Amino acid sequence: MSLQPASRRGSCGVPVQITLQCARRRFTRDMSGSVSVQDPRSRARDGKGTDRCRSQPPVSSAGEDRAVLLGFAMMAFSVLMLFVLGITVVKPYMLSSWSEQANCTVIRMEILEDWVDCTFICGVDCRGQAKYPCLQVFVNLSSSGQKAVLHYNDEVIQQNPKCFYIPKCLRDGDELLSDAKRILRSLHPGRGSPFSCHYSPDKQPRDAILFKKYDSAVVLHCLLWPSLLLVAGALVVAMVKLTQHLSQLAAGLPAAPQKSDSGPPSPGSRRSGQSKLHKLFQGRPRLRQSQHAPLC
Repeated sequence: MSLQPASRRGSCGVPVQITLQCARRRFTRDMSGSVSVQDPRSRARDGKGTDRCRSQPPVSSAGEDRAVLLGFAMMAFSVLMLFVLGITVVKPYMLSSWSEQANCTVIRMEILEDWVDCTFICGVDCRGQAKYPCLQVFVNLSSSGQKAVLHYNDEVIQQNPKCFYIPKCLRDGDELLSDAKRILRSLHPGRGSPFSCHYSPDKQPRDAILFKKYDSAVVLHCLLWPSLLLVAGALVVAMVKLTQHLSQLAAGLPAAPQKSDSGPPSPGSRRSGQSKLHKLFQGRPRLRQSQHAPLC
């Protein structure tokens, strides 16, 4: 009784096919479990998009715009104040001829009999004429030893070079006379004692003033506050611009790398996948050889 080789070959083909199917299943399972590699073109497109977003300058907020406008408004107002005060205060102070200071001594004081005419305001469209008494004070200058007429300030000497002061023009002359006598009594105790005064030896050597209308303290206060306002406005604008510059620098910095599941596989996973493929392709010829080999 002879053996049939065809039946033997058919019986050997069943386990070979099962082995090939198992190998294919393992191969597909390993490939699906491995980490997918991202397309370099899509990665480049994503990089360009992020760079384009980073290159765009940050938009300033409404609060920053208001702060900048406030700073410029402060600076403009301070410049306007400096211009007005420079014309009304600083210029008269610089052009004042009462630069020399000396010691004055009262020689004689009297109220002149001839009163000075003045104009008073009694309403919106009402004006009246009146007179006020003229108090005259003579002093002796210690620097030159000459006699001079004393005035309250440099504004009085421009309006009336004979009187010590100019009162407010009123209709009641008795009230003006009582005010002049009160000032005369206040100056009488200081008669004979020296006090500080100002005079102009070149332009008006026979006149002296007790106070300067615009002295160094007044000029300092007039220039101090507008200057502080100007500096404050400049600081506000500078701080806002500095904040915007720092935000631009922060937007231009590269972002920190983030871990993601769709990233490139590690070298260890690549090596393990290559070794599995190598083993699989090495086993396939053996399976083909075993298909043609006899079972026993």
